Amino acid sequence: MAKLSQEDLLAQFEEMTLIELSEFVKLFEEKFDVTAAAPVAVAAAGGAAAAAEAVEEQDEFDVILTAAGDKKIQVIKVVRELTSLGLKEAKDLVDGTPKPVLEKVAKDAAEKAAEALKGAGASVEVK
Repeated sequence: MAKLSQEDLLAQFEEMTLIELSEFVKLFEEKFDVTAAAPVAVAAAGGAAAAAEAVEEQDEFDVILTAAGDKKIQVIKVVRELTSLGLKEAKDLVDGTPKPVLEKVAKDAAEKAAEALKGAGASVEVK
């Protein structure tokens, strides 16, 4: 049998279906007593470490309305200004507290929104 180059092998793999390729991997593992899953586990561990770093360096924040306060109408107005919600949707959001008003926004935008809602008399939490 002639030795195949890496390019020739890749060309053969491209023509295989996923089922055929899966069967090939199983046979390869049995024949050479190896496991193809080991590099995946290392990559997953590296991904978990990267996720932990991402948590430390949070750049997206959620503004959560925890209570409407005494000036419910003012809070509804501010919610409508901050979002593209209609009157009914904004009222439902304010009535159903605690609810997120803004999600995954920059820190400065979250702080401005929280200040506006607090100015209207609402209780707000930024996460």
